[in-house]
Amino acid sequence: MAKTARSAIRKAKSSAIMPVSNPSRMVRPLTRVILMVRAGGRCEFDGCNEYLLEHHVTLTEGNFAQLAHIVAFRPDGPRGRSGKRPKNINDADNLMVLCGKCHDLIDDHPEEYSKRTLQEYKRRHEDHIRHVTGLRPERKTAILVFTACIGEQNAYIPFDQILEALAPRYPIARPGKVIDLNALRMEDPASVGAGCETIRREVSRVYDVGGDVDKAKHLSVFALAPIPLLVFLGTQLSNKIPTDLFQRHRDLENWTWKRGRSSTKYSFKKIRDGTAPGKVAVMLSLSGTIRPRDLPGEIDRQYSLYELTLSGTSPRPTFLRTMADLEEFRLAYQDGLAALMRDHPGMTQLHLFPAVPAPVAILCGRELLPKVHPELLVYDFNKSKNNFTYQLTVNTHEQ
Repeated sequence: MAKTARSAIRKAKSSAIMPVSNPSRMVRPLTRVILMVRAGGRCEFDGCNEYLLEHHVTLTEGNFAQLAHIVAFRPDGPRGRSGKRPKNINDADNLMVLCGKCHDLIDDHPEEYSKRTLQEYKRRHEDHIRHVTGLRPERKTAILVFTACIGEQNAYIPFDQILEALAPRYPIARPGKVIDLNALRMEDPASVGAGCETIRREVSRVYDVGGDVDKAKHLSVFALAPIPLLVFLGTQLSNKIPTDLFQRHRDLENWTWKRGRSSTKYSFKKIRDGTAPGKVAVMLSLSGTIRPRDLPGEIDRQYSLYELTLSGTSPRPTFLRTMADLEEFRLAYQDGLAALMRDHPGMTQLHLFPAVPAPVAILCGRELLPKVHPELLVYDFNKSKNNFTYQLTVNTHEQ
């Protein structure tokens, strides 16, 4: 049998086993351009990062990159039978930009460099290149990280998740301002007061002339702490500096806001009229439902009781998904405060019972105007006592 005939038969058998839509090894010019741009002209093997548009010894310019198939061109090649084969074997999603040494390594040891491993190398490298090339001076931000023990668990925020969440912004300095109160157990008013004093002192330094915020003209806040401390933190943040607040998302366990418009609406309503016009309490039923019977006994029938909650759906921990959702809350909170002041002109104190995520708690403090709004008495749910207990007062003249 002629050599060309045998070759044709082999090709036919291979196609019968696992056909590909493009049997040629030729990669389209546009695909090559896309791959090189996504890779930044560097080897995508994790930890290599060799620049491939210049000879490493002579510095002569040229294209020294190789395009490697993640799933091999042929089914009997490296990773060739790793699940369903791509419809187009030469698609950009199935190709990596590699130096020659790394190309040989992954193909000589396919058992160590699986399809999933190489896809992750490619994704991380290309995400990094996209992030770095998107950085511009006006995208700089200062970072404030605040953590405190919640119950019996210490809070921790990984810095790589902060970087991911900031994109396309980037930190003007690392690690930014870190306020770590994990060693301080919030067991009584004295410990809460000590925590607030630390927050007051450290946040004031954030705004020092010549500091990170002064240089970046922008602040990004990442916080995990008991709600009362978060509310107090909000009172210390300047309204004169553009500030982004971030949320830890339970579904993906990261801090990156979802994209898109707000899908969350809020409702502010009166639950009952009180007998004393100046006594007012508000339940923030957002992450969970608060019932009037959950409130301490002193919030009796003298108090007018209001609720700010989700509109058209039940409270749940995962409701806050986008920055637009947070902005919608800010507007609803401002409207609620305005309505309370209109309907209760003699009100000097407002009792707040929050079931809210961290950035909402921060906004509850940040949106208060010292000479306009009443003092805010903040309560927190005590699991051991199964009720709300008073923690601290914010928006006082001393602040």
